[in-house]
Amino acid sequence: MVYGYIRVSSRDQCDQRQRAALLNWGVPPQALYADRCSGRDFQRPQYLRLLRRLRRGDLLAVTSIDRLGRDYAEVMEQWRVLTRERGVFIVVLDMPLLDTRRQHDLTGTLISDIVLQLLSYVAQTEREMIRRRQAEGIAAARARGVRFGRSEKPLPDGFCEVAALWRAGRIPCEEALRRLGVSRSYFYKHVKRLAL
Repeated sequence: MVYGYIRVSSRDQCDQRQRAALLNWGVPPQALYADRCSGRDFQRPQYLRLLRRLRRGDLLAVTSIDRLGRDYAEVMEQWRVLTRERGVFIVVLDMPLLDTRRQHDLTGTLISDIVLQLLSYVAQTEREMIRRRQAEGIAAARARGVRFGRSEKPLPDGFCEVAALWRAGRIPCEEALRRLGVSRSYFYKHVKRLAL
């Protein structure tokens, strides 16, 4: 049986490119398994379902090697589990050298393993460099005074007067919240900030 596995990192990412590539390659639509999960937690319910289905001699197709894991160690572990323990063949569409159906002799296995290790290492190094560049960019932007996140809402009209009444004990907190139309946490945060 031929299966395909698709993974995208977040709910807003589209898996159509991977899906189209696997369907064009010959994976039946009903044999596609797709997860949407971050590289951080990597909870993959569809991948686990797929693992329960795979039998010795089945073929698993993925578009790229990083679909199997979030880092070098995980890619290597999943490759080992699939090929050695489960006896599953793997085809990586964007890297034709990673097709375990081809050479079953010792040399073929050695070549596949070397290519796999090299590609997994390169993929992890690239992710780490992207993360580092992103952190450097954010630090540089902050140094220039760029603020991240939502802009803060202006205080409602009369905030200072209502807060002063509350501080003086002339109105209860609930009355201050009702007059201003704000939440309790917003009110306390800004009262503290203004040190009224």
